[in-house]
Formats: sequence, C-alpha cells, structure tokens
Amino acid sequence: MSLIVATQNKGKLKEIRRVLASVGIEAEGMDNYPELIPAIEDGTTFKENAQKKAQAIVQQTGKPCLADDSGLTVEALHGRPGVYSARYAGEGATDSENNLLLLTEMAPIADGQRQAAFCCVMALCYPNGECLFFEGRLEGHILRAEQGDGGFGYDPLFQVDGDQRSLAQISIDEKNNISHRGKALKQMISNVNDCSDFN
Repeated sequence: MSLIVATQNKGKLKEIRRVLASVGIEAEGMDNYPELIPAIEDGTTFKENAQKKAQAIVQQTGKPCLADDSGLTVEALHGRPGVYSARYAGEGATDSENNLLLLTEMAPIADGQRQAAFCCVMALCYPNGECLFFEGRLEGHILRAEQGDGGFGYDPLFQVDGDQRSLAQISIDEKNNISHRGKALKQMISNVNDCSDFN
C-alpha cells in the first residue's frame, strides 16, 4: 500500500513517512520520480496550495498523492509569514535566512505578545478527481533566539505552549504526536478506512 507525497522537503517527508508507516502505508518521495514537475504554489491559502500540489502529481503519475501545505502564522505580524513561510526571506531562501528575518521583525515585540501557530492543511487526491482535506494546528510563541538543532524550518524559534522546549528540542516521535502536521495525518488515517485505495 503506497501513495506519493508531493514534497521536496526531506524533513517533512521523514515525518510523514514515519506516521504512515505505523499504519502500513508506504510514502514514496518525489525523488523516486525525477521526471515530475511540481505545481506552482501560487494559491492564497494553505488549502489551495495543498490541492494544487497533490493534483499536479496525480495527473502526472495516475497514483494517489498526499500533499501538505503548512506554515507559521504570527499574530504580531498579522498572520505572516503564512503561505509564504518557506520563502519568507525571498525565493530560494534558506531556513537560516527565514529565521533571521523573523527574529529581526519580532525583535521589538514584547514577550507577552509573541503568540504564533503552525498551521497545516493536507490534501489527499485520487486519480478519479476526488480530494479529501485534513487540518492541524499547533499553538506556541516565538523565542528570542534559536534553541535546539533538530527539526527544520522555524522549529528552533517556536516554543510550544505549556512546554519549555522549542520544536527543535523534542524527538520526531513526540513532535509527530503534537504537531500541526501530525494532527492532520491522524485525521487522514482515521478518515481513510480502506487502505487498499493506495494500491
């Protein structure tokens, strides 16, 4: 039982694979299909982008595809970086460049006003045109300096509410249990009853 995961982010693929493997679903990466052309992520919402990414791969392969669009929303920045999280500091920006820009913009924001959330929408699209959507959210706040060397993206700057650690300081299994992506995956697993759909 397998599906393709429409991401070129190795950290994201690793997290998704780990969760799906626990229920017997093999998650293939796009690196198994070097000829694939990724979708242009020009949607204005996480849902639009997730659907675009999944449908583009389904159309090229004829196989079921799971795509996630996720990002960081910061209250003091009016929801930015949002759908632009991966390219906050510009097209092709590195995690370090994005994190530096976030730290710079958040520098004048008081400690009690640094609330943020990681948001995720997943689209599971089939060759017959059907798409199912699943959502997850993780509340926290933005730290004043990076903490930890695990995870990826904004993880070192995001402290989970009720925890003293950043997302970069917790194990991948613990992260999958509480994260926005982990919550969306759990929804998907509980709603997709017939895993033979992925054959």
